[in-house]
Amino acid sequence: METSIIILIVAYLASLFMAWNIGANDASNPTDTAVGSGALSLNKAILIFSLFAGVGAVAQGWMVMKTLGKGIVSSIEVAGALSAVLAGGLWVLIATLKGMPVSTSQSITGGVLGVALSYVALGLVRLDEVGWSVVVKIILSWITSPAASIVLAALLYMLLEKILRHTTMDPRKVKMLRALLIASLIFSAYSFGANDVGNATGVYLTITSKYFGIPDQSTRVFLAIIGSIGIALGAFTLGKRVVATVAYRITRLDLVSGIAAEYANALTVWLFTTVPYILFGYGMPVSTTHSSVSSVIGVGIARYRGFKGINWKTVIYIIMSWLLTLPITITLGFVVHHIIVYTLNIY
Repeated sequence: METSIIILIVAYLASLFMAWNIGANDASNPTDTAVGSGALSLNKAILIFSLFAGVGAVAQGWMVMKTLGKGIVSSIEVAGALSAVLAGGLWVLIATLKGMPVSTSQSITGGVLGVALSYVALGLVRLDEVGWSVVVKIILSWITSPAASIVLAALLYMLLEKILRHTTMDPRKVKMLRALLIASLIFSAYSFGANDVGNATGVYLTITSKYFGIPDQSTRVFLAIIGSIGIALGAFTLGKRVVATVAYRITRLDLVSGIAAEYANALTVWLFTTVPYILFGYGMPVSTTHSSVSSVIGVGIARYRGFKGINWKTVIYIIMSWLLTLPITITLGFVVHHIIVYTLNIY
């Protein structure tokens, strides 16, 4: 029992590490358009992001926490939770240092799957006891959410362009557009917090309730606060690297394209967080990175009437990092869990 408590403390520290990495890599998702279009400075955008991501985490973060904490493996234990978070966090850190916007949702899901396969190898669960139906739904959300973001962003841009076509852009209208873009940043940060805080803390939902004897609802708030603190720290320390990639290296953004991209991103993430929970009881940990990058691609295609306005070299580089994420984190989760189990002789 004492060993488990020590591991639990280390696991919470690892959760902060994962949250820090999420903030460092994913701060770009709500802030890229505001920064890339010149509406806000990077520091101001990150401050707004940190505040409203915290609000989203506390208000709705529990929807995705449940998916990662109980959906894939019905009862993940302390060593498993620690292994999953370390696996996801290490990969996100490597990507962040390279300035690549990878999916933290994919990273933690891969880590949990790696732990699940480790359980199977150790004879702790059967292969058919893994929540494969939840895994399939998550993977489908990774495919449909980028497609939805591209289409929605392009449609919103064309609608805004049509509305503003015969309008003179005087200082008053520019100010109004800046306000709309800042509002989209707030909505996007809220949606991000609601979806992504579970990536850092969801695996601790069952464990925290079990060891501290507190209700699930209180546990969710406690974990959301831990995740929010880590995300804010990550955004302010290393967030600039990935923001620069998405804000400047995919397509050229202005106020109108920034507004369209950010509202498309925010709405997509919020819907995938909320609607599946209502229908199935599990919020989908979609990739806010996939959604954000895809929305920027969508407005680039709409603005330049085709594919010439997109820096495809950067896009292909980003997609390659996405394709590597799942196999790498599954492997890391499996290996790290085995190392912890055999080192501490837990089972």
